[in-house]
Order: sequence, then structure tokens, then C-alpha cells
Amino acid sequence: MTQIARLIGFLGLCVVLAACSLPRGAGVEREIIGGADDAGADFALYPVTRAFLPTLEEWPIIGEAGLSWITASQGSRQQIISPGDTVTITIWDSNENSLLTSDEQRFVPLGEMRVAANGSIFMPYIGSVRVSGMSPQAARQRLQTEMEAIVPSAQVQLSMDAGRYNSVDLVGGVAQPGNYPMPDMSYTVLSLISEGGGVSTSLNNPQIRLMRHGQIFGTSINRLYSEPHLDTRLHGGDRVIVENDDRYFLSLGAAGTQAQHLFPQDSVSALDAISIIGGVSATRADPEGILILREYPDSALRAGERGPRQERVVFTLDLTTADGLFSARHFRIQSGDLVLATESPVSSVQTVFSLLGSVFGLARSAGSL
Repeated sequence: MTQIARLIGFLGLCVVLAACSLPRGAGVEREIIGGADDAGADFALYPVTRAFLPTLEEWPIIGEAGLSWITASQGSRQQIISPGDTVTITIWDSNENSLLTSDEQRFVPLGEMRVAANGSIFMPYIGSVRVSGMSPQAARQRLQTEMEAIVPSAQVQLSMDAGRYNSVDLVGGVAQPGNYPMPDMSYTVLSLISEGGGVSTSLNNPQIRLMRHGQIFGTSINRLYSEPHLDTRLHGGDRVIVENDDRYFLSLGAAGTQAQHLFPQDSVSALDAISIIGGVSATRADPEGILILREYPDSALRAGERGPRQERVVFTLDLTTADGLFSARHFRIQSGDLVLATESPVSSVQTVFSLLGSVFGLARSAGSL
């Protein structure tokens, strides 16, 4: 009878100790999400299941710029002269009675001429000639025709140096940033990055930003690699920026690591995130209580649009069921999310037994003295 009383007392002590606040790395699930169903709750709770995922797809994405991209298109395989380009013209004439050359001179260098804003250049004896929108070969042929009307034996030589509207800027994230002339009108983003020495290996999931006429377009380098139809054609005056992907999520609690994690790829699922953080503690974590905490802007709660009920949202994952695992694979982590691995209630009881074992061990040691 005494042994039964001791056992009852021992179990009662376990319950009391388990109810106490013991040192641990995170709260248990019921502590964090308790009160979610109350009328005054300041957060909304959503279990991540197959039935919930279609609804979540219609919610806004936060923490990202939401930039669009331009698909590839075909352009001319030649350079096209634009205002601001520089053309260098030389006129050859071997005729002894030439209007342009002296007896011992066979050519006349007219030097460099900048194409005016109206697309024209000035030629001696001819006047203003429009060359903008032509290839260098077509412009040379037009000048040749105009010159032949005055000096039938003359031959025109023309070369072109690209100006601001026939070149593009490559800014950062590559070995050799700078201004690059466009060799033709089919010059693409990947061609430019290649000419700049390729993307720096130090960048995390490199992002491409294209600035054109006051607009910014964006995608990732990996997407350009895997989808060739997105290798868009550049326009003169474009600026291409290669930069780091600064999106991140946090991990806390009984996780493999408690840290800030950059996105290593364009899309990170909940399962990806758990793998990135090194999984969860096998001895401490509650696999039924993986929580993802997210804050939506007030604009996501507008009436008449699908979205969360509250700005603060907690998603719950159950990694002990097939539906939970499959759903976690399709749940998209967004920048700023907190992945919290809650403590298992069992770990508290194990801690109690460990403490009691230590106490009884000390007691036995003291009694033997």
C-alpha cells in the first residue's frame, strides 16, 4: 500500500512539474494558437490541407516586387543607325580631275559625324541626308547614290560607332560591368551577360532587372536558362542589373537551425524550407505542430476580394499525415515568413522524469553516506 501511495505521489509530482514553466526552446502548439477561435483573436488560423490550397492560390503574394518579364522577339541581324550614333565617312575618288581630291590624293576623310536628333547627317555638296533607321550598309548605299549624282567616280566608305541609343548598360553582378554597343538588333539579355563575363558566383539566386523607358521588369537568371523563350531582345538605352535575391524566411524553435535563410531558388515550398533549416529536432519538435507565421498588409483584407481574415495569419502543418506532407510540398513560403517548430508536449514530461531521476539519484547517494 505504501508503494502505491508513493507511485501516486510520484505521478502527481510529475503532473505538477509538467504544468510548470520548464526551460525550452519554443512554446507548444496549444500555447501559441490558443484562442484562435475566440471572437477577439488578433490572428487567423489555417490548417494547410489539400482542400485549403486552391483558396490560398488566390491570395496576394507579399514580400516580392511582383515584376513581369518580356518574352523574346526576333530582331534584325544587322546594326541599325540611331540618333546619337557616330558615323565615320571616307570618300574615295581616283579620277585625276576629281572635284573632291587633288592630284596626289585618292581619298577624302570627312571624319566623324554624330547622327542628329532628327536622324540625319550633313554631307558636303549633298546637304542633310537621313540615315537613322538604316543599316550601315544601306546608309552607305544611299550616300553613294547621292554622291554619284555629283561625282560619278566617287566611292563612299562608312563605319559606325554605337551611341547611347544603340548600346546598353550592364550594371553590377558580373565580372565586367559597363556600357556595351549592340552588335545587332537581336542582342539578348543572356548575350549581354555573357559578354560581361557571366554572373558572379557569389550571388544568391541571381535576379535580373531590366530598366526600359521608366519601367522595371524582372526575373531570375535560372529562369532565363531554363526557358529560352524568355531571353528577351534588348533595345538601345536599356539597363540590365544583376543583383542578389534578398528574399528570406526565419526559422525558430525546435528546428535544425534558428536563423535567417535567403531563398536559394525562385520558389520555396514549406518542405523545402524545412529541409533548408536542417529539419526539426527528433527529440524536441512536435511534427504535428509546425507553424508558419505571416503578416499580410491591410490591402489584402479589402472587401470583395479573396484573402485572409486577419493581417496576422498562422498556418499549421501536420507532418505525420500523407495529406499534410503533400500539402506542405505545395505550400509556398513567402519572404518574411517565420517557420516555427513547436516543442512536443512529450519532451516536457521527459524533462520532468530526467529531473526526478537526478533528484532521486542524489537522494540515494546522500542516504548511502
